[in-house]
Amino acid sequence: MDIPQLFSQADAIGRAVALLLLVMSVASWVVILWKGWLLRRASSDVARATAAFWQSPSLAEAQHRVSGFDREQLVVPLIAATRAQPAGSLAAAGDRAQQLTRVLRDALHAVLDKLQFGQVLLATVGSTAPFVGLLGTVWGIYHALTGIAAAGQISIDRVAGPVGEALIMTAAGLAVAIPAVLGYNIYGRRIGRIEADLEGFARDLRELVAQHPEAG
Repeated sequence: MDIPQLFSQADAIGRAVALLLLVMSVASWVVILWKGWLLRRASSDVARATAAFWQSPSLAEAQHRVSGFDREQLVVPLIAATRAQPAGSLAAAGDRAQQLTRVLRDALHAVLDKLQFGQVLLATVGSTAPFVGLLGTVWGIYHALTGIAAAGQISIDRVAGPVGEALIMTAAGLAVAIPAVLGYNIYGRRIGRIEADLEGFARDLRELVAQHPEAG
């Protein structure tokens, strides 16, 4: 008995579990492939953009140069945030160092949210997919037991389908969860390295602008 036959013989709950696992698998693989592409670009862009920044004569020129390297817009928002705030607003209250700390913190959070996007989905799929598969397993075993009870004796043709469905659900749950967990852990480390580079750049940028406002 193959998988299409098992699916056709499953009831509404069994099909719902199978479809849910399929949706979780597709969603996690889309995120895995997309984030792999994004983080590869981001890692190289941040290194090139920060190098271009420190070779620029002013903040205005630096922002122009960096925009040519920063395809994912991770460094440019930090530079743009150092521009003076409108006079008379609360954003301009306090000394220049305090203003820079506030605006760079907000810009950095927005950039990191972009890098972290999709991590929650991978974590959710990785932690819940085995239990979704387990639900299908329990439901398949329940069908096998009810088949035996209805027949009054053990019959391989009555239990083969439900037991096969149960085993497939177990394997499917693990097959969905393992790539999501691996993707979450691998990308978490890569995001951490990029985050450290951006935080270091933001700290150096704050010191530069606070001590040399004429650089802008």
